[in-house]
Amino acid sequence: MPEHVELDSVDWLILEELQNNATLPNRTLAERVGLAPSSCLQRVRRLRERGVITGSHIDVDLAATGLRLEAIVAMNVRPQTRQVISQFREFIMAQPETQSLLHVSGQADFLLHVAVEDPQHLQRFLVDKLAPRTEVRHFTTSIVLEKIRTRALSPPKHLRPKRRRRS
Repeated sequence: MPEHVELDSVDWLILEELQNNATLPNRTLAERVGLAPSSCLQRVRRLRERGVITGSHIDVDLAATGLRLEAIVAMNVRPQTRQVISQFREFIMAQPETQSLLHVSGQADFLLHVAVEDPQHLQRFLVDKLAPRTEVRHFTTSIVLEKIRTRALSPPKHLRPKRRRRS
């Protein structure tokens, strides 16, 4: 896990813009954050080198690909050993239905987000792939009715920089 990196207001603006559109050309990004293109590029490189920006991605409309049904599966796994958890995680992440997996505290041990074609596909996934796993002790499934995404990460008020750092 990277150490805490001190960010100024321009860094936060860059992060916000890139989270909203990771394909922004550098010139456009520079205009939006009020920097010269060379300075903006230097800042983005520094954010990558320091581990603040860890990658880029695109959003895919799952329904447009034929995966019209999404579900969240809350699971309990036993025994809670590193080996069991590691093997379980590896298995789940290898499944084409898997969108994301969260290892959590609370009532469930894992929350699994899956995308499937239809209820029959979901049933096959649960009955044929998940239920036979000996480490899976219990699971409940909730169908996603609506997915609302948050806007880009912005700094909490107490972390908002008061001044701009020089490039």
